[in-house]
Amino acid sequence: MTHFIFVTGGVVSSLGKGISAASVAALLEARGLSVTMVKMDPYINVDPGTMSPFQHGEVFVTEDGAETDLDLGYYERFLRRAKMTKLNNFTSGRVYQDVLNKERRGDYLGGTVQVIPHITDNIKARVLRAGEGYDVAIVEIGGTVGDIESLPFMESVRQLMVELGDKHSMLMHLTLLPYVRSAAELKTKPTQHSVKELLSIGIQPDILICRTEHDVDADTTRKIALFTNVQARAVIVCKDAKTIYQIPRNFSEQNVDDLICERFGFHDLPEADLSDWDQVCEALFNPEYTVRVAMVGKYIELPDAYKSVNEALLHAGIQNRVKVQIDYVDAEGLESQDISVLSTADAILVPGGFGERGTEGKMAAIRYAREQGIPFLGICLGMQLAVIEYARNVAGMPEASSTEFNRSTKYPLIGLITEWMDERGELQQRHAESDLGGTMRLGAQKSELVAGTKTREVYGKAEITERHRHRYEMNDRFIEPLAEAGMVVSGYSADQHLVETIEIPNHPWFIAVQFHPEFTSSPRDGHPLFARFIEAAKKQYQNTK
Repeated sequence: MTHFIFVTGGVVSSLGKGISAASVAALLEARGLSVTMVKMDPYINVDPGTMSPFQHGEVFVTEDGAETDLDLGYYERFLRRAKMTKLNNFTSGRVYQDVLNKERRGDYLGGTVQVIPHITDNIKARVLRAGEGYDVAIVEIGGTVGDIESLPFMESVRQLMVELGDKHSMLMHLTLLPYVRSAAELKTKPTQHSVKELLSIGIQPDILICRTEHDVDADTTRKIALFTNVQARAVIVCKDAKTIYQIPRNFSEQNVDDLICERFGFHDLPEADLSDWDQVCEALFNPEYTVRVAMVGKYIELPDAYKSVNEALLHAGIQNRVKVQIDYVDAEGLESQDISVLSTADAILVPGGFGERGTEGKMAAIRYAREQGIPFLGICLGMQLAVIEYARNVAGMPEASSTEFNRSTKYPLIGLITEWMDERGELQQRHAESDLGGTMRLGAQKSELVAGTKTREVYGKAEITERHRHRYEMNDRFIEPLAEAGMVVSGYSADQHLVETIEIPNHPWFIAVQFHPEFTSSPRDGHPLFARFIEAAKKQYQNTK
């Protein structure tokens, strides 16, 4: 039977529930347990797929094509043996949509549909289904205790803990210990009130994770335990760390895994081997030097919009023993043609995105990288713009564009499949039947890499699987003229009809991909594409210093 750990947060938002939950998961996995994780989001959107990155940060895409909360990225980066799916993230909107669809079909036989039991039953069923087949499921509730939006989730958790019993469920609550400088002391009152709020819902926390900037003495820990009905040894101090990848070790030193294993009756498990996490931290804290990567995007005011890319670059730095400094460059600012801001970059990266805003600036950065011989990596829209820039400035197609931006362009290098495959009816029909025509390509899909190309060399194998999130494709009518001008298509979709990767052979390192490799990078294993990109940046740094 699956054992459930529910994770809530109090006092303030952004305490790091996702990272704390993922660290506990990593610790339990290191003890030999199979672990999965679930994120319940209280907002009314069905999923974050249509939300602005300024509102929500990045959209993390799972292997099965679910558009999910960015916390699922942390889950996968901390776990090795579990991959997230559409079961691992759901919202209030998804739950209400499901219940209302059933009501419209008459599934409730004309009964009154209510939050309790219909909404809460739907939530509980989703949680239980996501946990099937695992030793432990860690379930994070978005928001803060006391938020009106999260009350149905809290009630569902209360019911589940009663139904599952103490041997199969427990609750971990994150809280804040603020430091009042004028009094020179940590204050426990916000934690007491937060737990009181939980108790008013009918939930008693079993573990408290206390976030703080300062050391916490034993007297403070005992005081918190006394006023919250939590064992003193279950009051865990989570002091701000130099890196989030220190937290599994921090929790291990405070015996968090022992607390959980005792509660759930997991006996005779091996001790957690955290040597790989120690190696990650050692490499992070002892880089040989710093390389600078210019990331040219349009959401630079909110780095969370590129969270997985940021983490993938960090992981690549670990692999290469360098610190990666990301210089965020506003793509719109480059449209004035003032590209001097790129002169200090050891490498340039253009990430994914949607819409026309900033695309001319991104292409200016791509041209600069191409002409100056600076290592370049393009992702999704970054690949499409690399193709357009090359067509305009090298292949003699100055009007080249995407039909997303210019539907009457003479050279539609990028477009929806249904826009540029009219002359290939059989192929178009096959794609339409596979639900690709004019819709989003989402989730893990296979690509075949061309022998003799740099991309094939980077991956070290002929077939790869990477995650996608895009609607527009490269028009294969233009592969031949681009090839004649020196660009190589180095990877195709498994059916050999969609362009997946391109490169410029006579450039030190110029690769762009249609998929999102950042979603499968991890701190312990990295990702070959990012690792080789930063290796090229390292060489660029060495050559210019």
